[in-house]
Amino acid sequence: MKPREQVKLKILGEWLRKAQDDMAVAEHLVLDEAIFPNAVTFHCQQAAEKFIKAFLAWSEVDFPKTHDLTDLLSLVVLANEQLAADIRAATALTPYGVELRYPGDRPDASPAEAREAVRLARKVRDAIVPLLPSLGPDGPG
Repeated sequence: MKPREQVKLKILGEWLRKAQDDMAVAEHLVLDEAIFPNAVTFHCQQAAEKFIKAFLAWSEVDFPKTHDLTDLLSLVVLANEQLAADIRAATALTPYGVELRYPGDRPDASPAEAREAVRLARKVRDAIVPLLPSLGPDGPG
């Protein structure tokens, strides 16, 4: 394997591990829906953002430090228009990345919003992961 591909796989693995961690936390917390909907929605936004950034990094599309999924999807279009269209609904997760984290910025998330956020984050994951190389159980090697 060429050094460039090794570097790309390493970066991809790092983004995917972080995205999977956020997804796992959200999926675990949503089981107790009455207690943690704000945390669930936050981790869903974070997971979607990181899955998208993994795709962009693999596609060699530069992206800014942002939590705005609309901005990131405008970059996904450059590499895969169909993917961008398929996951456009996930832009609804954007407010959960920052606004929900601070008092007074918006109302707390409801259990129904938490369940919808998990659905949207899974949709992003399920659309992106098949487009990326498999890293195996131990990541890039």
